[in-house]
Amino acid sequence: MSQEDPRRFDAAQVHEQIVAILCAWGMPGDPAAATATVMVETDLSGIDSHGVSMLMLYEQLRSENRLRLDAVPAVVRDAPAFAVVDGGAGLGHPAGLHALELAIRKAAVCGIGAVAVGNSHHLGALGYYVRSAAQRGLVALMTTTTRTPVVAALGGTTPILGTNPVAFAAPRAGGGELVVDMSTSVVAMNKVKAYALGGRDLPPGWVNDRSGNPVTDAALAHSLLATGAGTLSPLGGSSSETGGHKGFGLSLMVNVLSAAFSGAALPFDDADSDNLGHFVLVIDPTSVAEGGETARYVDDLLRLMMRDEPEVILPGSPEAAARANRGENGIPIPESLLEHLRGICGRAGTGMILTPLG
Repeated sequence: MSQEDPRRFDAAQVHEQIVAILCAWGMPGDPAAATATVMVETDLSGIDSHGVSMLMLYEQLRSENRLRLDAVPAVVRDAPAFAVVDGGAGLGHPAGLHALELAIRKAAVCGIGAVAVGNSHHLGALGYYVRSAAQRGLVALMTTTTRTPVVAALGGTTPILGTNPVAFAAPRAGGGELVVDMSTSVVAMNKVKAYALGGRDLPPGWVNDRSGNPVTDAALAHSLLATGAGTLSPLGGSSSETGGHKGFGLSLMVNVLSAAFSGAALPFDDADSDNLGHFVLVIDPTSVAEGGETARYVDDLLRLMMRDEPEVILPGSPEAAARANRGENGIPIPESLLEHLRGICGRAGTGMILTPLG
């Protein structure tokens, strides 16, 4: 089986495999199941960089005693429309879900709810969280800092900022959602890892070495990024002529929203835990508009985008198509990643249960 044609696996079985590993590591059952749901839904959406492949990083963090699998997120500051949550140095998925539900409850009372999270770790693709809010008729914005500095400031060559993603979602009339989920770098670092696992070359312009030369070998690029010997370009590219100053500015904005309210780490913090920060903002449209008016506006806007050009690709559409395809045909996992998962299972003392479809 070639890397270009990986075997496929049932989503429910992938979920079961992730739960087995997390529980073997000491994570309680309920947060392990919730974390696995976020990871599997991400893989179903075609975002292979943030799903089951993340177990490789989580195992590393655990082995370095940087990650508490039994952490329980706790509110440390509370106000009617705002709160701060301590993630307890645990995986970010339970902390992110806790923050989202808290922001939703506050929005139900105040019309708007915002929650900042500190002392957390990686929480997966943000699109899952904001989409789940939009499915409940709410508008949501979410940001997070990231673990490894890989993006240079505009005009610099030293990696100083993370990929610092931002996501937004709003409901559409008649069902469905507008979902915008993107890094503020030209691509997420984990997508470089996914290309490496799949044996694919990178497009020029994603990764440069410290001399500014493009690197297209994905395995080499990921190694350079992990060691500070390479950089990802900011969204818009590496110069102001192509809009790189905009991506750099957005990344700074995300860093402030995600970290300044919760005491999360600045770049290059060398504490025992990553101390990542997250921020979630939820708006209940019914507090300011007639029922369904906001969703109708979103739907009208998107229909207008496609009125004369039905082939326009709307944000979230590729992920929706991937969910339909992978929900029916399974999640593709390359052999290189399967080999890593076998090793993880062996070291965790749990069985490798993944069985390819077909």
